[in-house]
Amino acid sequence: MRIALLTEGGYPYARGEGGAWCDRLVRGLGHHDFDVYALSRSSRNESAGRVPTPPQVRRVLTERLWGDPVGAARAPRRTVRRAGRAAFLRAYAELAAALAGGGALGIETRAERFAAGLYGLAEVAAEHGSLAGLLRGEDALVALEGACRAPGVRPLLRDIVVTELLTVAGLVEQQLRPLSAPWYGPGELGAADLCHAASGGPAALPGLLAKRFCGTPLIVTEYTVRVREALLAHRAAGLAPAVRALLGDYHRLLAAETYRRAALVTPGSAHVRRWQERCGARRDRMRTVQPGIDASPFARVGEAAEAATTPAASLAPTVAWVGRPDPAKDLVALLHAFHAIRREEPRARLRIFPVRAAGEPFASYLSHCRALAARLFPAGPDGSPVSFEEIGSPGGPEAADAYAAGDVVVLSSSAEGFPLSLVEAMFCGRATVSTDVGAVREVIGGTGLVVPPRDPGALAQATLELLRGRERAALLGAAARERALALFTPARCADAFQESYLTVVARHPVRREPLRDAAGAPRPFISPAESLSPTRLAPTPPPAARVPATAAPGGPHR
Repeated sequence: MRIALLTEGGYPYARGEGGAWCDRLVRGLGHHDFDVYALSRSSRNESAGRVPTPPQVRRVLTERLWGDPVGAARAPRRTVRRAGRAAFLRAYAELAAALAGGGALGIETRAERFAAGLYGLAEVAAEHGSLAGLLRGEDALVALEGACRAPGVRPLLRDIVVTELLTVAGLVEQQLRPLSAPWYGPGELGAADLCHAASGGPAALPGLLAKRFCGTPLIVTEYTVRVREALLAHRAAGLAPAVRALLGDYHRLLAAETYRRAALVTPGSAHVRRWQERCGARRDRMRTVQPGIDASPFARVGEAAEAATTPAASLAPTVAWVGRPDPAKDLVALLHAFHAIRREEPRARLRIFPVRAAGEPFASYLSHCRALAARLFPAGPDGSPVSFEEIGSPGGPEAADAYAAGDVVVLSSSAEGFPLSLVEAMFCGRATVSTDVGAVREVIGGTGLVVPPRDPGALAQATLELLRGRERAALLGAAARERALALFTPARCADAFQESYLTVVARHPVRREPLRDAAGAPRPFISPAESLSPTRLAPTPPPAARVPATAAPGGPHR
């Protein structure tokens, strides 16, 4: 089977879990051929180079969602504007009207106009070349402004100013760059048996076009909610309210169109599934598939925990935290919770293991947490009870050793998608205390304690229960490891997608050959199934001569 794998900001460039998940999936399905169509989010995304790909990855094609549009060089701007301006204006006006939602437009009408605009722009790109110049040009601004000034639009949009319109036009152009990619000709996406988008958003756009113009079925996998991520990113970037309103509706309408056209949507958890259903995904086209996570880096620690017959006595009961230093991880709440723990257990220690992450927001938040720890826990003769040890730094600890350092591992997030660090702690056989966010409950099951988010008191109380109840903590850790090995392995994930691929292709076959030959005669068996067999079939021997049952030497029986 030929699979077109569609990625954004991940495989085969990113070293994070998103890219690693794609790599494990491809390696687990070695009997299929993969073409990777990668969308790059930033220069940093590509700077480290590509990860080694297995032989079943035949090609990797990349387009950028950042910087100057690469596709603009494929067709001169003047040619595109002269030949396709009228068609572009019609399509972009439909798209802008859907985003603004003026008049008495209901959600179904907005979805229809969004789809008409989206596919209309794709047709313009296919016929006239890159849309980059037009999408950032004066025609786009006029269409956007007209849609925002139409009767019945939200008051927020009626007051939009030119600088905000420019921001919207520029960001929408970046989002729509896949429409101008050279991926839709002979031998490209239309020649695949199916498209598999590793996320929603821009990664799904090539799959939508392949479905629309070539009939190629589309599978969409989401382990985090792409719409929610976009909305949070807009707020964090400090965009103006009118800009956030238009871009938010763009992402919502794109998600609804993606779920509507996909042959199968595979959320990674019930948490993601609920979001997808609210955005229009149909239950009869959904299948929850937990991500496959490599357990081998944690096998040594997990086996050691399993082999321990009695809980180890520690002079200093230790709490461990592992993760990216992000405000959503709410390390501040953990530090305040540990302050309460120290009042009950003065010997307790907190070891924080931030995963090395690039970017000013991460560094700033980590510095803030270090300063708070210094205020809450002044260093005494034995030093501070709180330590920060960076994973991934030269000489720093490995992730498995970080989890092993804690008698209890805590996840303190105020917001979460699929809690990867929680699964890794389970692989290590560690007892866990987690906040009730995202997919935490369905991941942990009954093998750990769950408390409300943003509640340092509840977090402290649950952690104290496990620090003092070592036998209970050991039992929970052993059960957690068994659960993780049963549910979250790459083999289980690959088997689920193998079954999904076969089901989708069987229900949505892509026929690329004509049903009749040049003379009009039917051709029902253009590519017989046996032609795909790796071995030759032995010729069928001729049937042996048989004597009719009614014939006998003495004549027919009566």
